[in-house]
Amino acid sequence: MTFTFTVSKREEGEAEALRLKSMVPGVLYGPGTKPISIVADYNSFAKLYNTAGESSLIDLTIDGEKNTIKTLVQDIQYDPVKRTMIHFDLRRINMNKEMEVVVELHFINESPAVKELGGTLVKTVEGLKVRCLPKDLISEINIDMSVLKTFDDIIRLKDMVVPSGLKFMENPEMAIAKVQAPLTEEQIKAMEEEGKKGVEVIEQVEKKVKEEEVAEEGAEGAKPDAKKEEKKKE
Repeated sequence: MTFTFTVSKREEGEAEALRLKSMVPGVLYGPGTKPISIVADYNSFAKLYNTAGESSLIDLTIDGEKNTIKTLVQDIQYDPVKRTMIHFDLRRINMNKEMEVVVELHFINESPAVKELGGTLVKTVEGLKVRCLPKDLISEINIDMSVLKTFDDIIRLKDMVVPSGLKFMENPEMAIAKVQAPLTEEQIKAMEEEGKKGVEVIEQVEKKVKEEEVAEEGAEGAKPDAKKEEKKKE
């Protein structure tokens, strides 16, 4: 799926002022062209990013220009405190050249091992690196959880059906998802015992440290004043 979006050019050095106006500054770059400083409405770009993510093509239009540019969201920077977007990078895409991108995984259906056996679903990755031509790019890959019927079943990369035009770049033996069996009473009891032992060890260490501190303080208090010792000798 391809999305459409419009941005405006901006001048260098006005990024902070734009943020105060509910805008988010960005940059457009790509091979063979100079980077272009751009800006977008914050809410509009946030909506685009939430829908398109980083693996959907965007037909980008720059205000005042007729031609659209094929792009991908390359990076988003966030304020470390407010967690709001403060900058975005768009990468210009050559439609005739293969590219590598991480495609998000979408886990669908429910595992019988979870629903009927009470297990816990374990997902090892949330996205997979693929190589493809831009025209073959997809925004997500569906993973069917219904094949996980027992605790021995594992979905591996080699078991997945590769969408047309995509090549997975990861190890074919990579585990994508499995269901972990619920803990037995014996395992829970053993974990609780280990936890108690850990607490006891910490308490013993703290007690030893306190005893050493008291001993050191006592030793310091027992030391005679050097000058008084000299007078006694005289």
